[in-house]
Amino acid sequence: MSLYTTIHLHNVAAGRAEDYARWFDGAHQQDLARLRGFRSADRYEVTPQQIMPDIPQPWRFLSVYEFDYAAPEIDLPALAPLLAQARDAGLIDDSDESERIHSYAMYSDWVASPNHRADQPFSGVSIILANFVAGREAEYHHWYDTVHGPEVTRVPGKVAMKRGRLSPLQVEPRRYCPGSDLVFCAQQTDDLLFTVKDFSARARGVSPSGVAFQPRSSAGSFARTVHYFARASGTRFWPGGIAYDGDLSVYPADFARPAG
Repeated sequence: MSLYTTIHLHNVAAGRAEDYARWFDGAHQQDLARLRGFRSADRYEVTPQQIMPDIPQPWRFLSVYEFDYAAPEIDLPALAPLLAQARDAGLIDDSDESERIHSYAMYSDWVASPNHRADQPFSGVSIILANFVAGREAEYHHWYDTVHGPEVTRVPGKVAMKRGRLSPLQVEPRRYCPGSDLVFCAQQTDDLLFTVKDFSARARGVSPSGVAFQPRSSAGSFARTVHYFARASGTRFWPGGIAYDGDLSVYPADFARPAG
């Protein structure tokens, strides 16, 4: 069996957001349940809090499809006509040809940190459409697996990560993807600004926690885009608070929102 994740980055036609949500949570989920290897499908909405605010966020919505395929070359294409239903029904706004559907062969399932509260859903996710420097792939993966992944998922509110490689198997519309690799990170927080700010603070070595990230590996390319989304589907939502297996009291009350 092979773990695959397909991300659908899209915008919804004006006035059709509720129609899209009903379709996704109703008929679409029923159709997905009949596909071989289907595990889950969740929907997210872009957040105002972003770690790199200068990077464009051209998509309002992200849908994430998880599969465990017996035969990816046979099973993955079966997703295409189900996604086409939304397009055919006029639910997708692709007037600027921004819609993107990218499928990834995952290196592993979720790798959780001690922050993770396994009995609760994710509050949101972030994705990095990432690249490594040519000729340094092994170094890049070693850095992520042994250094960067563990330190990122210990940031308050960040709880798990998994990564994958862009698959040669893709569904329509097959459009340009800026990254060969997907870095998929999960959050459990009701204060994403706090989480984003402490991520940045740890990267710069100024976090009130005293924790500093190790230097970024030069095997990781700066050709990447980062996007944060909040959960927008399902019946269970993060109940509140910031998941953290550490001491939040060391952070000043105005850490995320300085006075004035």
